[in-house]
Amino acid sequence: MEMPRNSFKHRLLAGEQLIGLWISSVSPLLSEMLSLVGYDWMLFDTEHAPVDVAGVMPLLQAAAVGGSASVVRPAWNDKVLIKRHLDQGAQTLLVPFVETAEEAEAAVRAMHYPPSGIRGVAGSTRASRFGLATDYLRRANDEVCLLVQVETGAALGRLEEIAAVPHVDGVFIGPSDLAASLGHLGNPGHAEVQAALQDALARLKAAGKPAGILATNQADAQRYLDWGFAFVAASVDTGLLMGAARTLLSNLRKREA
Repeated sequence: MEMPRNSFKHRLLAGEQLIGLWISSVSPLLSEMLSLVGYDWMLFDTEHAPVDVAGVMPLLQAAAVGGSASVVRPAWNDKVLIKRHLDQGAQTLLVPFVETAEEAEAAVRAMHYPPSGIRGVAGSTRASRFGLATDYLRRANDEVCLLVQVETGAALGRLEEIAAVPHVDGVFIGPSDLAASLGHLGNPGHAEVQAALQDALARLKAAGKPAGILATNQADAQRYLDWGFAFVAASVDTGLLMGAARTLLSNLRKREA
């Protein structure tokens, strides 16, 4: 038996534009449902969502039913958290709050087995199909995909240095934290923030590094795709649910009035 091929990584590095969905809920049922819709990728968030490492496993198992690639955001750039998510079978990680090349290098080392990294070796994990994937240790370093999240003005000042770190496969710009960093808390649509996003995208394109971003509505997602972001999370699951629920109730109450 062979280990799974990381479709997200290979498609991203081949230059495809990938549309994703951000998952904050902890329901495997919802994970399975959404995996069947047809998004290129789904991200399972453990930084701002109420799910710990053990809670990610059922989400990954459920999402494997559909065709969407799974991405996991660890709670922090921590070698133990990274190791545990990889052992669970996550092949692509989005590491938050990377501000320097040194922090990006630390994430790279945590993602890779020796001699190029420091990832600990376990013999029977979901990642190796519980020991049945005999090629796992040989191929794992090539199949993992590291996305680093740049989300402050200071980090943008070091963008080229971060993007140049070997084995950083993509750079994700966090618009909400960037807005806060630039003095526009809660307003990522501010002109200064949008200009910073466009500038970051242009610089990443010049560096030959795929750029990603999160949108919270269709208009923002379409704009970011039109600009040329390589991987775009088009919305957040909880936002979609709340939006649909509020619209339905509002429309029904209007008919009663």
